[in-house]
Amino acid sequence: MWESDAGLLLRVDKDKMPRHVAIIMDGNGRWANGRGLIRSAGHTAGVKTLKNILKTAVNLKLESLTVYAFSTENWKRPLSEVDFLMHLFSDYLRREMLEMHQNNVRIKFLGRTEDFSPALQNLIRQSVALMKDNTGVKFNIAADYGGRDEIVRAAQKLARRVQNGELAPENISEELFDDALDTGGQPPVDLLIRTSGDLRVSNFLLWQAAYAEFWFTDTPWPAFTPEEFVDALVAFGKRNRRFGALN
Repeated sequence: MWESDAGLLLRVDKDKMPRHVAIIMDGNGRWANGRGLIRSAGHTAGVKTLKNILKTAVNLKLESLTVYAFSTENWKRPLSEVDFLMHLFSDYLRREMLEMHQNNVRIKFLGRTEDFSPALQNLIRQSVALMKDNTGVKFNIAADYGGRDEIVRAAQKLARRVQNGELAPENISEELFDDALDTGGQPPVDLLIRTSGDLRVSNFLLWQAAYAEFWFTDTPWPAFTPEEFVDALVAFGKRNRRFGALN
C-alpha cells in the first residue's frame, strides 16, 4: 500500500467519515498564471495533487472518491488546451494504472467516452478491465461528464426498458433511477469539495449530491494538500446531518 502520514490519518474519526467524497478540482490555470507559468503547467501540477489525494483516500479506506476531470462544457476551451488535457489524461492512465491496481483501487469513468480518441478509449478500457475485481476505493473519474446529461441518459435507459415491456412506468423508483446513473451501485455523495474559491456545483453529480455537505476552499487545486483534504473530512464529521428531519 502507498505510504501514509499516520499522524494525519489519526485526525479522522472513522465512525464519522463520509462514504463518498466528490471533488471539483478547480484552479489549475489560475495557479499557473499566478506564478507566471502557462496554463498547461497548472494541469500537470494538478495531476500530482490528484495522486496524493487518492493515496490519502486509499489509506483512509474511503469507499468512493469521484473527481471532476473534464466536463461536457470543457470542449469549448481552446483546441490546444483540450489536446493537452487529452494527452495528460492518457499519460496519467499509462503511468498510474498499475500502481492503482496494486493498491486495490477500482477505477470507473463517468460520462461519455465515445468522443475521445481511439487510443484514449482503449486505455480507459484497459484500466477498467485491470481493476474490475478490486475491492478498495472506488475511484470515479468524471470525463466528458455533465450532471444534466447523465440524468437524461439514465431516463433514456429506463424509457427503453419501458418500451421493451420490461418495466412499468409506475414502477420507476428513486432506487431504479439511481441505479441507472453512471454511479449506479455506489452510495450518494456525502461530501463535495470545491477548490479555488468558486461557490457553485458546475453541473456535477446533481442527483448524487442532493444531500451532500459542501466544503469550499480558496486553495487552487495544484496547491491542495492531503492535510487540507483531511481538514475537510474532519469538518464533515462535525456537521449535523438531518436530511430534512429534526434531531
